[in-house]
Amino acid sequence: MRVLGISAFYHDAAAALVVDGRLVAAAQEERFTRKKHDAGFPAHAAAYCLREGGVGFPELDLIAFYDKPLLKFERLLETSLAFAPRGWRQFIQAMPVWLKDKLFLERIIRTELEGVAETLGCHSWKGPFLFPEHHFSHAASAFYPSPFGEAAVLTMDGVGEWATTSYGSGRGASLALQSQITFPHSLGLLYSAFTYYTGFRVNSGEYKVMGLAPYGEPKYVDLILTHLIDLREDGSFSLNMDYFDYCTGLRMTSERFHRLFGGEPRGPESELTQREMDLARSVQEVTELAVLRIARHVRKQTGMKNLCLAGGVALNCVANGRLLRERVFDRLWVQPAAGDAGGAVGAALAACHVYGGVPRAEAERKSDGMNGAYLGPAHTDEEIEAFLNKHGYPYEKLAGASLYETVAGLLAGEKVVGWFQGRMEFGPRALGNRSILGDPRSPRMQSILNLKIKYRESFRPFAPAVLEERVGEYFELAEPSPYMMLVAPVRAERRVPLTEDDRRLFGIARLNRPRSDIPAVTHLDYSARIQTISRETNPQFHALLKTFEAKTGCGVLVNTSFNVRGEPIVCSPEDAYRCFMRTEMDALALGHCLLRKERQPPLAEDADWKREFQLD
Repeated sequence: MRVLGISAFYHDAAAALVVDGRLVAAAQEERFTRKKHDAGFPAHAAAYCLREGGVGFPELDLIAFYDKPLLKFERLLETSLAFAPRGWRQFIQAMPVWLKDKLFLERIIRTELEGVAETLGCHSWKGPFLFPEHHFSHAASAFYPSPFGEAAVLTMDGVGEWATTSYGSGRGASLALQSQITFPHSLGLLYSAFTYYTGFRVNSGEYKVMGLAPYGEPKYVDLILTHLIDLREDGSFSLNMDYFDYCTGLRMTSERFHRLFGGEPRGPESELTQREMDLARSVQEVTELAVLRIARHVRKQTGMKNLCLAGGVALNCVANGRLLRERVFDRLWVQPAAGDAGGAVGAALAACHVYGGVPRAEAERKSDGMNGAYLGPAHTDEEIEAFLNKHGYPYEKLAGASLYETVAGLLAGEKVVGWFQGRMEFGPRALGNRSILGDPRSPRMQSILNLKIKYRESFRPFAPAVLEERVGEYFELAEPSPYMMLVAPVRAERRVPLTEDDRRLFGIARLNRPRSDIPAVTHLDYSARIQTISRETNPQFHALLKTFEAKTGCGVLVNTSFNVRGEPIVCSPEDAYRCFMRTEMDALALGHCLLRKERQPPLAEDADWKREFQLD
């Protein structure tokens, strides 16, 4: 059975192809259009998936879309009526889009697929569509690729059609949700309200709030729990809508919210103050408390020992790490594309297993079904060389061990290297195929990467990529974390104790104090967002890490996504070369071709790129 899954029209559009229950390909549209969080129809991603699977529309059995648009319209209409007359402004602004596109979604999708069929040179899709509910798509994306034969499933996000939090369980090929919390009460929207209030962009800046949290104190926790959210012991909750404006206006927070926390929202790009840091820490603490209470309730209700997570809140890897450490469940698995992009995967898997009746092995699997999230396009060495030769870009050809030796030597010399290999990752994280790499031992590396490579806020932490077999030597983590979905502490013996002068510092002033023998990946609170690298899943990246370890004695590298702020992760060799030349990266490994910055000609006609990504 062949199923194409699609998510689109809200944010992070994507497509995925599932064949007989196996995930063959998946990609986000943003990687092809170069528009961050592109919400448009994923025509390029769908064409790629079908090409990768060797499937045309006539060979497909079903196309699945990741939610039910009519239910979403019902929610918009009922919310506008419930909050009338204040809700009418939002309703009137939303109506043109709904009347033009979203109410006639099947027709729109068929029209878009005609263009995909033309690209592929085949007949367009004439068959049926399936529309699973949004949270069921999330749940399917969490359970079916997991390594568990049976597990509880918990999904948490801003909102789907009506649901904002839901749980259930899966066994074999069966999956059922049994309870939910509905809009406007949403843990995801609570976090997004603080994202907005602290001056970051909703639906993309939440991870900045998470990264900022360790710089603050949890001084607003009691205010949040007293005024904003009624969080009960069983994890159920409701929000006090007097403090929020997302049901009636075009902003997240109300004037009453602003008075409670002492002023208007921070302006984007303005200076961060201690207040924003304390707010970030406080909402992070409340989120972790809510996730723990919900998870304990789910364990009690389902009796399951394993838990699968999806939905945008599951991208909060700090909360995930705490959930794992407190052992609410014996084992935890998080969908690496937990947000809306992963809905395409879930919709396709739900169609295959639930509606198509394709069986799923019930026995526990050694590894999950996400293939390391390496599900996107790959480029052969011949294609890479053809691109470089066409433009006259100088490079060295280095095969196998020579490439690893040379790149490891550059990294050990405190150089920054772009690493472009194999299939592109699916989801928000670069996992060693579209990555920028650095030496974690360097106390200057975080500053270099943030200010000269990524052009982003100085407080943002970087993730360690660590040999799977060495993870316990560096971090307080006893199991694999292949998708950067878990935060864990750096081992105590590797930490640098704080002095009395250090303890007197506050906020960003605490940033540049090395905290361990791998300072570039040790956050302010001695934590790290960990990616473990296995030989089986990514042999090339594993070999590079082993070579770096042989040279330096360190089995860890800094791994950050291959992009600059405001730009999607690179997809093609051309994207990678352009990003390499726009930044102060020292070298670029494109397949087996190594490019050194000092040997490259100036990048022509590229003077306005910083303005394009608002980096001036």
